[in-house]
Amino acid sequence: MSFEGLWPYLYIAIAGWLATDLWRWAGVIAGNRLDERSEVLNWVRAVATALVAAVIAKLIFFPTGTLEASSLWLRLAAVVFGCLCFFIGGRFRQIAGIAGAIAFLAAGLALLGV
Repeated sequence: MSFEGLWPYLYIAIAGWLATDLWRWAGVIAGNRLDERSEVLNWVRAVATALVAAVIAKLIFFPTGTLEASSLWLRLAAVVFGCLCFFIGGRFRQIAGIAGAIAFLAAGLALLGV
């Protein structure tokens, strides 16, 4: 690939950085003035958690792509295994939970030949 072929990627990277970095800095500035125990922030946290839960539920019960070929029990078992890894993960519990669920699902797909 020549240097001339890299310009679109460079443009996308810079435009993406500018579009998101402005809002990150605005969040940092506005976040300094917020009370962490306020009702508004509790509502925002609840909505964000609900959105993440909805995306995960959609991936489990209505998958697309490679996950569509896997069985429901394998996807649910991967979630349960990921939760167990999260609760016994210690200091790196988020990484342990995500890595455990992915490893379980990948091993299950490999063993089933999907």
